[in-house]
Amino acid sequence: MAVAMSFRRLSSSIKSPTRPLFSGSSLYYMSTAAAEKEKARANRIHQLNAPLEEIDPEIATIIELEKARQWKGLELIPSENFTSLSVMQAVGSVMINKYSEGYPGARYYGGNEYIDMAESLCQTRALEAFGLDPAKWGVNVQSLSGSPANFQVYTALLKPHERIMALDLPHGGHLSHGYQTDTKKISAVSIFFETMPYRLNEGTGYIDYDQLEKSAVLFRPKLIVAGASAYARLYDYARIRKVNTLDLHSILQVMYDLEDKINQAVFPGLQGGPHNHTIAGLAVALKQVRTPEYKAYQEQVLSNCSKFSQRLLENGYELVSGGTENHLVLVNLRNKGIDGSRVEKVLESVHIAANKNTVPGDVSAMVPGGIRMGTPALTSRGFIEEDFEKVADFFDAAVKLALKIKAKTEGTKLKDFVATLQSDTYFQTEIAKLRQEVEEYAKQFPTIGFEKEAMKYKD
Repeated sequence: MAVAMSFRRLSSSIKSPTRPLFSGSSLYYMSTAAAEKEKARANRIHQLNAPLEEIDPEIATIIELEKARQWKGLELIPSENFTSLSVMQAVGSVMINKYSEGYPGARYYGGNEYIDMAESLCQTRALEAFGLDPAKWGVNVQSLSGSPANFQVYTALLKPHERIMALDLPHGGHLSHGYQTDTKKISAVSIFFETMPYRLNEGTGYIDYDQLEKSAVLFRPKLIVAGASAYARLYDYARIRKVNTLDLHSILQVMYDLEDKINQAVFPGLQGGPHNHTIAGLAVALKQVRTPEYKAYQEQVLSNCSKFSQRLLENGYELVSGGTENHLVLVNLRNKGIDGSRVEKVLESVHIAANKNTVPGDVSAMVPGGIRMGTPALTSRGFIEEDFEKVADFFDAAVKLALKIKAKTEGTKLKDFVATLQSDTYFQTEIAKLRQEVEEYAKQFPTIGFEKEAMKYKD
């Protein structure tokens, strides 16, 4: 029975017509699909290797417009500078492609031999730049930027809710030092740690070290931050050291133990893979730092800032602390009857980049009484002392124009001021005149990081 049934099935299958494995249409479909797949692959490779202008003309245009702005304008924000072409090439290199959690010689991914070489070289150059003995000092170059680096140090050295003292934001401090108001914790640092500010002596504009010491005795901070964002004087580090109650042996012991703690805080504590292209660019910059040309540049930055501050004082401006010892000046505009926000708007309209900034006594960070300016960027373009006298005069002209606009503005809000600035025919004409003067002056100087001849927008 079983044999018979099997035979019948076999016979039945023999009688059935044979069907081809692939029909003509199927073969055509498969060949078309393969061709489309190959075309998509080729297009993708082309897309990956095509220039920015072809792939994203919108972004390419924005970049060209920014080049024109940098060429025609005056960059006075002290935390900005022009990046050298060699650093740009490193930052825009294939180093961006690699993921490398961990540290040189101890990565969680393979293929990092050249990443290790670049990071180790960057570390060596960082120590050399500061004249530090690698047997006594370590350095971590993986922090993504300044604010994360600050938080990583706090995390390494402090337990949650231990205490930090730092310069108050309205007195020239930085957000990442733990700024908070009476009603709100602005910086995340003030959420995870207890913070207390020290301040300037409002009569002199210098840090009030006597009051700092008194506050430290009462607050007993674990860490005192000696750093600022808008303080035009040098720190008295020896005076701050006196506030510290540790003896020398303890300090040396703590310093010896810091490297592992900080490395642990950076990775795996607060970051994953580092930005290897940034580390490569930093290595190039650190090599430049040790050249005679860079030293001369730094000296010129200081000389320019000294002359800049002198000219501002001659023009009747009040400077917080009365002058400068570093790369920046902080102008208190109260004696002029106007605030930093309004002046910043006029400066921007005439292609001068500066930033509004709080000064001692301010109650609002959005409408502060000061303007913060510095000399590093324009010094990179070749400006010298006499040029900064001219820049100070441009600033003076912009402030005088801002005062006229304010006098004609009916409302009291910043938006009312901006509306008058943008709609009044007379003011638009005056702004256009000053902007042309600024642009003609700025265009005399070389561009940095790109060639003027290759720019798309030169007019």
